[in-house]
Amino acid sequence: MVIDSLRLYSCKDAELPVICDFAAFSLNRDLDDFSAYSPKFKNGFLETFLSDIEKANDVIEPKSETLVRMASTARLYVALDSLIDPINRLAGYLSYSHETLNISATAFGLTHLRECITSRDAEGAIKELHIVNSNIAKYQDLLMLQGLTEELIAQFISAGSIIAKEKQAQYALLSNRKNIVQSNLGFFNSLYKRLTDILTAGKILYKTKDPVKLQEYTLNYLKKQVRTVSKPVPKKTSGEKKDDDASK
Repeated sequence: MVIDSLRLYSCKDAELPVICDFAAFSLNRDLDDFSAYSPKFKNGFLETFLSDIEKANDVIEPKSETLVRMASTARLYVALDSLIDPINRLAGYLSYSHETLNISATAFGLTHLRECITSRDAEGAIKELHIVNSNIAKYQDLLMLQGLTEELIAQFISAGSIIAKEKQAQYALLSNRKNIVQSNLGFFNSLYKRLTDILTAGKILYKTKDPVKLQEYTLNYLKKQVRTVSKPVPKKTSGEKKDDDASK
């Protein structure tokens, strides 16, 4: 296979097979019109297009890698959630130490860490954990007088290590997959060219005849459909409050 060096399509690699799948759905419905318009769309055109969409999906993210990534994400979320109770406990010790330390939960890093857990922001959590762990080390003696234990300290350190490890593993998967996609760029360009053939014919067939169908054969519309996805509901942490005080 000849590897193209220039990407012909402007969407993300992962979006291309999804856009093609939408176009294939419309083509299947309107195949009689397309076949009557041009012999290009006869003799298994749709079947080959669908088969190549499946191949493209497997290049983007093979099912085996999907399972690995899902398992990694699950471990990452468990590590994030494991911090909820330690954060609440440490916030309590900060509150008890208010007269001697006078440090808010926000200044200590707990408020932002809790926000990162809620939004599933692993990178932000790693950053905030560095701040929290540095502050724990700095004020450990005073906080231990209020009940802070070595076990609780270890929970923050352990969670940070797990989160960093899983983020690194996911980055390695993503980087490797990008290289594989790049090496298959010729195949993706070929898929995009066939998508363009479908969209071009669809515009010709329905420009004056059917504005609803015309929309389905417009690339910008298909891009918007792909990108209109439901955002995951942020996880609410136990004891979460809006007030910015040491009791957070």
